[in-house]
Amino acid sequence: MVGARIVQRLSSTPLFAKIAPHVVPALDKAVHRITRGKVILSAQMLPGVILTAKGARSGQLRRTPLACMPDGDGWVLIGSNFGRPGHPAWTANLLKNPEASVSWKGREIPVRARLLAGEERAAVWRAVLRFWPPYATYQARIEREIRLFRLERR
Repeated sequence: MVGARIVQRLSSTPLFAKIAPHVVPALDKAVHRITRGKVILSAQMLPGVILTAKGARSGQLRRTPLACMPDGDGWVLIGSNFGRPGHPAWTANLLKNPEASVSWKGREIPVRARLLAGEERAAVWRAVLRFWPPYATYQARIEREIRLFRLERR
C-alpha cells in the first residue's frame, strides 16, 4: 500500500490542513451529486459518508461529506477538522440534534449519533489510529480533544 502511505504522509502536513477543508468537501459534494450518491471522491482512500444533520443554530439541514470508520453495523465519525484548532461545525450539529442520516454507498440511512467519552472513546481512538495514523498528527497539532461520534442505525 505505497499509495496509502504517500497519501497518509501528505494528509499529515500543515499545507494539507490549510487547503483540504476548502477543496475536499466541495469535490466530494460534486462527485456525490453527479453519481447520484454512489461515489464520494475522498472515499477512494478512506470510507466516507455524506452526513445530513440539522444545524445547531439554524435548524436547516446541512450535508457534509466526511471520512468515517465503519464499525459493525454503524460508523465512527472523527471530528479532526484536518488538525485545525476549532471543532468542525458538524460536531455541534450532532451534539444538539443527534438524529441524522448518512448517505452510504448510494443509500440514505437514518442514524442516531452519540459522542464517545471515557474508556469507550479511548478504545475507539486506538482503533481510529490503527485505521488512519495521520489522526495522531492532527491531535498533536491542537489542544482540543478530537470528538468521536458513533453513528447507530435507527
